[in-house]
Amino acid sequence: MAETLFWGSVFFIFYAYFGYPMCLLLLSVFRNRLVQKGDITPSVSFIITAYNEEKRIREKIENTLAQSYPKGDLEIIVASDASDDGTDEIVRSYGRAGVSLLRASERGGKEAAQKLAVEASSGEILVFSDVATILEPDGVANIVKNFADPSVGCVSSEDRFINPDGKVSGEGTYVRYEMFIRNLESRVNTLVGLSGSFFAARRAVCSPWAMDLQSDFNTLLNSVKTGLRGVSSPESIGYYRNIADERKEFERKTRTIVRGISVFMKSASMLNVFRYGLFSWQLFSHKLCRWLVPFAMILLGVSNGLLLSSHSYSIVFFLQAVFYLTALTGLLGEKFQGKTLVRITSFFVIVNVSILSAWVRYVRGERMLRWTPSQR
Repeated sequence: MAETLFWGSVFFIFYAYFGYPMCLLLLSVFRNRLVQKGDITPSVSFIITAYNEEKRIREKIENTLAQSYPKGDLEIIVASDASDDGTDEIVRSYGRAGVSLLRASERGGKEAAQKLAVEASSGEILVFSDVATILEPDGVANIVKNFADPSVGCVSSEDRFINPDGKVSGEGTYVRYEMFIRNLESRVNTLVGLSGSFFAARRAVCSPWAMDLQSDFNTLLNSVKTGLRGVSSPESIGYYRNIADERKEFERKTRTIVRGISVFMKSASMLNVFRYGLFSWQLFSHKLCRWLVPFAMILLGVSNGLLLSSHSYSIVFFLQAVFYLTALTGLLGEKFQGKTLVRITSFFVIVNVSILSAWVRYVRGERMLRWTPSQR
């Protein structure tokens, strides 16, 4: 029994992180759904959600006003989630530039604020972007080109990190890995998730708008339910800074996963392969399997401990100990954090601990609808 649990855990972890992308890579040889892009200029509503962003909202608005998209076709809306600092006053100062402020009467969370903007907007295409995300001048134009393809319901940007000095840094191993998977998913069928910091969608897949569900993930699922797909746009880049405080980064990851699990549970019927076909396998592999890895890691450690009487299993147990010690070294020793192996190991452990924490909070009934901007 212990051996079955051990090897089952090994296989599960391998499949979640390597088996799934390998299957996608193999499928891409036989199945290639290229996006038929075109130079189209439909009316666009650019929605920025903000809560107490007086330090960054001006830069975000200036960046949005600098977009090369035709001004007459670009509506800019800032949805304030009842901000109580100077955010709203700054936004109002841009009224003559065509920026509209929609203020919630009370805090309801990111999606509640977005709902106000969606209902008030007039664009055929809705673009959503966080205050902390900076776009290139052609960011909107590039993401909109994908909607020339009638099969596309929503589009995700790609993420890039910015160093404290403002220079673009390496995206990080994990982000490169995620972008690689997204590109494969786009090629084979559809994405399973969008970048919440910058994504676009047809108005049809944004109605009705759920105030209690993570908007980026739910918008993707809505697209698939209506027979459309989500694609990644490598030309549409969202630049943002890493969160300096590791504890706040951990909280951000946990909050994001709790919200993702909530959406998944509401749409668990989409695992029905007879109705949703290939997407059901994608949803199971990319989301559910990834979220179950922490439990597989625990089973791996426990089952390995029960097999210590075997020399070969003792070696594996030792390697596991070294793995976690390396991760701990990266978390506690700053001078080791620059080492690639230490950084990757530490990040892997942090991600899976945050997933475990998210499950605990979800089971307790926490849904984390409200948010406080992360200081980057």
